[in-house]
Amino acid sequence: MNPASGLAQNASQGVLALACCLLALPAWSDEPPAPAKPGTAQPNVHVLPTPFLIPGLNRERTVRIYLPPGYEQSTRRYPVLYMHDGQNLFDDATAHAGEWGIDETLNELAKSRGLELIVVGVDHGGAERIHELSAWDNPQCGKGEGEQYTAFIVEVLKPWIDQHYRTRPDRRHTAIMGSSMGGLISSYAISRYPQVFGKAGIFSPAYWLAPQVFADTAARPPPPAERIYFYAGGSEDLGSVPDMERMVALLRRHGLPATNLAVRVNPVGRHNESAWRAEFPRAVEWLFRDQATRGPRPTRQREAAQRAATRGHRESLPGSTTGSCSASPTGRPLAP
Repeated sequence: MNPASGLAQNASQGVLALACCLLALPAWSDEPPAPAKPGTAQPNVHVLPTPFLIPGLNRERTVRIYLPPGYEQSTRRYPVLYMHDGQNLFDDATAHAGEWGIDETLNELAKSRGLELIVVGVDHGGAERIHELSAWDNPQCGKGEGEQYTAFIVEVLKPWIDQHYRTRPDRRHTAIMGSSMGGLISSYAISRYPQVFGKAGIFSPAYWLAPQVFADTAARPPPPAERIYFYAGGSEDLGSVPDMERMVALLRRHGLPATNLAVRVNPVGRHNESAWRAEFPRAVEWLFRDQATRGPRPTRQREAAQRAATRGHRESLPGSTTGSCSASPTGRPLAP
């Protein structure tokens, strides 16, 4: 082997190993950890008192649940959205670098749109996150345990939620969503469990960590009825958007219709919670558009956005943060 090429290969492996270490941090992003803050979770967010055991991994996970504002006063049943990295969803006090504001967003949508759903957030496992949110082994990053993690959601957590809360348990009313590695494992979930999840929100997916996801999806493409919302930021790194578009093209080839596929690209979007927080309202409205009881105000901008999303086209989004995400010399993100 040429000594220079050997050094380059070793350097590349070293960078990937470093990336894996950073991915193992608690939902690391390209923003520094936020200073300690008081709790911001709304009163209708609850931390379930007893952690859940993940079979096969012998680990426990805390689960947080958001109930719609009218839940206690009604008898109706609600759709359910399952999300990863629960610490980052509802509360600045537990978030690594800012929360998604899921509770504030959904409380407002319940009021303005009549869109009400339950959100179940599974806390990440800290150093185990990189393993649990990937279903495939990686030579530098270690063993993938996403198969067990996803089976836990499907076989343990969802039945418990359906038993203890007024849910609409069928696939049409059950969704899964996550960012970065959470996007990766959400891709795996809809491919392996199409009978469970009828919708998915896939933000900034870390496909670079497990390129096997493309062959796995080709072998088990989701059914045409699946509704999938993709998002990535153009300033995350050089590979995030092309990787996402490769998956979108694969799904189109396997029969997912344009009406069930939304693709959004923010050219200046970065790899962090503030970008995902800004995108969440668009994604959840699109995924659950048949659940809202009141329509949005018919503005030209909204109508154009809905047409573009329905066609599955890239669309530039205004009002996002500027700058570029921290990336490795290989052009891959160092963070979920």
